[in-house]
Amino acid sequence: MIKDTAEQENSILIVGGGWAGLATAVKLCQQGHHVTLFESARQIGGRARRISIETDTGKNLAVDNGQHLLIGAYHTILELLDDVGVDVEKNLMRQPLKLNMQSLQGNGLSLSTPKLPAPLHLLFALLGASGLKIRDRLAALRFASTLHRGRLATAINHQDISVTALLVQQKQTERLIAAFWEPLCLAIMNTPLHEASAAIFIRVLSDAFLKHRQDADLLFPRTNLGNLFPDPAIRYIEKCGGHVHLGMRVSTLKIENQKISGLYVDEAFIAGSHVVLATSIPATLSLVKTQHELSSLHTNISRFKFEPVTTIYLQYPADVQLSQPMQGLIDGCTQWMFDRKHCNQPGLIAVVISSRGPHMDETKDALAKRITTELAQLFPHWPDSLSQFVIREKRATFSSSVGINALRPDNQTTVRGLWLAGDYTNNGYPATLEGAVRSGVQCAKLINQTI
Repeated sequence: MIKDTAEQENSILIVGGGWAGLATAVKLCQQGHHVTLFESARQIGGRARRISIETDTGKNLAVDNGQHLLIGAYHTILELLDDVGVDVEKNLMRQPLKLNMQSLQGNGLSLSTPKLPAPLHLLFALLGASGLKIRDRLAALRFASTLHRGRLATAINHQDISVTALLVQQKQTERLIAAFWEPLCLAIMNTPLHEASAAIFIRVLSDAFLKHRQDADLLFPRTNLGNLFPDPAIRYIEKCGGHVHLGMRVSTLKIENQKISGLYVDEAFIAGSHVVLATSIPATLSLVKTQHELSSLHTNISRFKFEPVTTIYLQYPADVQLSQPMQGLIDGCTQWMFDRKHCNQPGLIAVVISSRGPHMDETKDALAKRITTELAQLFPHWPDSLSQFVIREKRATFSSSVGINALRPDNQTTVRGLWLAGDYTNNGYPATLEGAVRSGVQCAKLINQTI
């Protein structure tokens, strides 16, 4: 059955059913191409997929494998959702940027953007922020003004430095770094401040804050991520005549005379003149390691390092809620808290811890206890949580470290007809859903130009 469908004339084979692979497939379908997608897992969506957790009552809840946040600057995702028939206004709750950074010591920070054009909305948000002294605000304003002039991005792209070095260079205060820049950097890049690439950080800041006011808006999914994009994408692909095969692992690529001729699913050969590897970095390394034509690619992406993300789902009684959909914590193990009531899951709080740290050495039970203790200190009026569920993705993202952009491959490889799609490719963004989708859209565009 696979052979019959995949060998249709001009069929493009896509390996990997994460957001990059699905974006590639959707765009190719739009352009009239026949696609066949293979996903080794039994479920679509990659690292941003739907999973099921069990509550204290034995009820199963559909949640995300890791809590994700979208922003208004993620135009590629928003356009793609519209392409596959998703009602964006219905499925995403849009809110002007409002940061409420709590503190166990009582010295938090809060800011919100007024309805002013960019970048004035950011400047006035910083001026009106509570929890900052005058010197902190002036330092932030100077940095924002420097960003707006654009010369800084040019210099950093020429010679990348760490975000820590950037903030020191721009004379940001210790308070501003601890309460604002560090939480923001971890949320955006999932990489420690002293290792994170300033070039990538500036790129996202510029997109979010310097172009249009709405780009800084926070977009909270009203449903799980599987319902938001992967499921509608599959329906769209199949409606266009494409095929999606789950639970089928591609084992080998067939390359002849510097050109791709197909792939193997176990022992079955599937012919194809165009193959897109939309797989994770480890899976891509496995597929290209024996191909001498791709030795340079293998060398570069084997140098990527990875960062974990830990998500703790805490079920409280249904009347427990945060004062806003997302809140941060600047001096605890907890970094971000999300209220899942907007996903019709009242009382469910998702706590996110980005990157590595001592928490990775704790047992899941010990970590859950530590987090519930912190939340009890922040919200003493809350009752005890009814259940806890800890998810550790040890290789959740690549590390957006200094100089990483020089190692990121283009969509087109040195083998004719073999393409790459994934957040790690050369799209300028950190390991985000927007980066993955941008890569997939660009890959489809390049393929269409060659056919």
